[in-house]
Amino acid sequence: MTTRERVYLYDTTLRDGAQTTGVDFSLEDKRLIAGLLDKLGIDYVEGGYPGANPLDTEFFAARRTERAKFAAFGMTKRAGRSVANDPGVAALLEAKADTICFVAKSWDYQVTVALETSLEENLAGIRESVAAAKAAGREVMLDCEHFFDGYKANRDYALACAKAAYEAGARWVVLCDTNGGTLPEEVAAIVADVARHVPGDHLGIHAHDDTGCAVANSLAAVKAGARQVQGTLNGLGERCGNANLVSLIPTLKLKDGFADRFEIGVDEEALAGITQLSRALDEILNRAPNRHAPYVGASAFATKAGIHASAVLKDPRTYEHVAPESVGNVRQVLVSDQAGRSNLLAGLERVGLHVDRADPRISRLLEAVKEKEAQGYAYEGADASFFLLAKRVLGEVPEFFMVERFSVNVERRYNAIGELVTVAEAIVKVKVGDEILISAAEGNGPVNALDLALRKDLGKYQRFIEGLELVDYKVRIFQGGSDAVTRVLIESGDETGERWCTVGVSANIIDASFQALTDSVVYKLVRSGAGRE
Repeated sequence: MTTRERVYLYDTTLRDGAQTTGVDFSLEDKRLIAGLLDKLGIDYVEGGYPGANPLDTEFFAARRTERAKFAAFGMTKRAGRSVANDPGVAALLEAKADTICFVAKSWDYQVTVALETSLEENLAGIRESVAAAKAAGREVMLDCEHFFDGYKANRDYALACAKAAYEAGARWVVLCDTNGGTLPEEVAAIVADVARHVPGDHLGIHAHDDTGCAVANSLAAVKAGARQVQGTLNGLGERCGNANLVSLIPTLKLKDGFADRFEIGVDEEALAGITQLSRALDEILNRAPNRHAPYVGASAFATKAGIHASAVLKDPRTYEHVAPESVGNVRQVLVSDQAGRSNLLAGLERVGLHVDRADPRISRLLEAVKEKEAQGYAYEGADASFFLLAKRVLGEVPEFFMVERFSVNVERRYNAIGELVTVAEAIVKVKVGDEILISAAEGNGPVNALDLALRKDLGKYQRFIEGLELVDYKVRIFQGGSDAVTRVLIESGDETGERWCTVGVSANIIDASFQALTDSVVYKLVRSGAGRE
């Protein structure tokens, strides 16, 4: 057997993906997503622009990945400045990052019109910036912006930009289809030509999806010699998005012509979790997953009744290009519930619960999950609630406390200095054993007030939740109209640094929020071993 060549995966969800219309990552969102990418097996996680804004500055204050290299992104030095006197380059060199990814124009038109500088000055900026980062002990790469348009307009200059970076010591020279208008056959020919000047194991591809070809262009580049692929989770990115790593990764792992020739850092176990990861990202972004997404969509392996369904029941290969379980998805046209059981067992393993496949309680849990999902619950981004649902069906969650009632009042009024303010007050009555406890609290909103009141006094369990705090809160309308159902997703954390997500569903947003808050408290008690008292 010939040795397979290594293809490296570079994720830019937290930088290029953040340019998606309607996407605005919080610091906690960035931290969560970096962790998901690290666990998946991505080689490079790009964190953003250090020093560009307070959020990115704080994000770069500490290392956010364990296995993946953490990358900082920014421009090469500006024309008319030295590298030592450029604040953007300085911020990159000071960032706690393993890799520095510079971006520079490689289309002569962009250099002279957009940057208003000379072609030689642009090349000097590439060489000097790469050399400075290399001298500082960093791995360096250069994103050649507008490379394919630049190549078609002035091949020699585009190649000169790529060669300048490589000769200055760049580990990777990344060819960017910035406008997203290049087609696969063009990408293949251009990458093959560039590989005659810059070795293929130093070349990368960064494709945008403006013609719907970003994934195809990335695969064409790999076949033509590129050995790094840049993209985003779920194809996030400005305009029409970037190359979708959630589609690229299974293709590289499972398809003939790629799986037999190339190796990536994502193993089979991680690949089997890619559906859950894709949907977890959508939960973080508070948006509905694309049911028709390749590999991971809810409809990706769904077949309606008829001749196709009959064929799938006889042999799934008739209408399935890969096994759904290989990417953590599920077939939706089986006369038995075996696919559902397999998916459920994988979910249990994911949250650390090991249950025998033959355990009769699995069927009860499967029915409970189906019933909850019909009501609007979604557990892809709420592992803590799924963990508790499973433990309750398994009979392993004590009744720590019972909420007898709660109320919340929101009042808008003028304060003592004449400012118009909104004040929320909440009262929660709980029973802990034989003890009745009533707590009240004020907050800057009804959910905050309820959270504070619920955690104010839980009697003998209070010491277990002292470090608990609400970190993030998201709301989605599950069904529209006058009978709309609201889904609330809450992220909580504690003094150990652990983070977990819980979900609540109700026609009443306050009730849905309180469900998620209660689950968060119970999860903390279970994980703290409070039930052993």
